Amino acid sequence: MGILRQLGEYLYLKKRDPNEPRTQWMKYMHGMNRISLLMFLVAVIIMLFKFFILPLFKG
Repeated sequence: MGILRQLGEYLYLKKRDPNEPRTQWMKYMHGMNRISLLMFLVAVIIMLFKFFILPLFKG
């Protein structure tokens, strides 16, 4: 499975493969991956805001 396909499935942009077995541990793993990916995106947005938007208002 490709990385972009996995990201699409984590963010509910793509449907998962119906033939793939789904266990309880797999659900937990995908849930943790979603949380960590969303936290990373929030941190990147905060850093962009801090380094590029705030200095425009201080000048």
